[in-house]
Amino acid sequence: MTTDSADRPRPPLAGVRILEASILGPGAISTSLADLGADVIKVESPSGDYIRQMTWPIVEGVSLMHLHISRGKRSIVLDLKSPEGVATFLELARHADAVIEAMRPGALERCGLGFDVLRDLNPRIVFCSISGYGMTGPYRNLPSHGIAYDTWAGLVPPAYDGDGHPYIPEHPSMGIHAGPLYGALGVLAGIIRARETGEGCRLEIAQSDAAAAMDWLRSETYKAYERPEDIVTGNKSDHYERRAPGTAGMQGGVRYQMYESADGHVLFMASEREFWKNFCTGISRPELFEAHPGSQYADHARGDTELRDELAAIFKTRTTAEWVAFAEENNTTIAPVNTPKTIADDPQFQDRMPWLPASEHGIDMLPSPIKFLDEELPAPAVAPTLGRDNDDVLRDVLGWDEARIAELRATGALG
Repeated sequence: MTTDSADRPRPPLAGVRILEASILGPGAISTSLADLGADVIKVESPSGDYIRQMTWPIVEGVSLMHLHISRGKRSIVLDLKSPEGVATFLELARHADAVIEAMRPGALERCGLGFDVLRDLNPRIVFCSISGYGMTGPYRNLPSHGIAYDTWAGLVPPAYDGDGHPYIPEHPSMGIHAGPLYGALGVLAGIIRARETGEGCRLEIAQSDAAAAMDWLRSETYKAYERPEDIVTGNKSDHYERRAPGTAGMQGGVRYQMYESADGHVLFMASEREFWKNFCTGISRPELFEAHPGSQYADHARGDTELRDELAAIFKTRTTAEWVAFAEENNTTIAPVNTPKTIADDPQFQDRMPWLPASEHGIDMLPSPIKFLDEELPAPAVAPTLGRDNDDVLRDVLGWDEARIAELRATGALG
């Protein structure tokens, strides 16, 4: 294992350089790469990425979205409408492993910085475009924001208020998070191959595609159900009856269901007979198992209202924490039910996801979930202000001296 000057393990992606031209959420494609040690240089126009003013909360004038997505990156201003700005971008691309276009596809090409130009300059360059609907299809030029990819993918049905007006219900965003993760995976795959073969590549990611891909179980189930029922069936425990796809089929479940605890809720998941028997034994109710043994696998005791009422009364007798401890002691399946507000109080969260402190990052934020055993990833630097790293990037990457930097600044290319 190689180490840095402080005798610490080098970050896994030390030596990888990413040149990113991004607007808003798609810039998250390189956040995880920066967390892992890649040098991510965010190229911004003189007016800057307006992510700093988008959505809430705003922390001392800067959005949480920018503080999180742009953490660990360096910012350089380049006016790509000027020949000097374009020339400087090309010089930076010569020293990069990848160029990321995190905006509408073709934006860099219109500036004379498309893949063909960059590949002639740097044959190993990996060029990745990430956008809302991708480079092809009838929606490719459609303006959009992140929730659009989830509604497009069928993940968010409309809710209705008391006046009968539809509204966007609370939901975890999918496309704006999954798209960047798929993109980061693709970029790393391209870099590995380019370092082996000397040949770069071009790839593209649509956040809408990623939202649909993450929900593959439901869409593939509906597709499977187009085939005859004697070929595509349900589980043996349901007498092969087809259930609704995914979690929709859980609604009538009993042994796999949410229940109220003494102070909140728990998720009971005893769909295997072994876990169900262990639960009944643990609460000293063996007769409950004898009366409702069920199938060996995938049995939710669907529709057994008598058993559901019995379990509802049982789960109210202990707190959520007590039920979690019970599950570990008795080898059965019970999980706490948290909310985005209460998750930080969960001991599992506190053990594995310590907050990156606001004193260093502008706001308390979650760390990377990737863990390397026996070493720690370096804490990412605070998200940059516009053009904060102009001089450092030109000096570190291109080796320019102060006179050369001043010369470029005088052209206005640095904003």
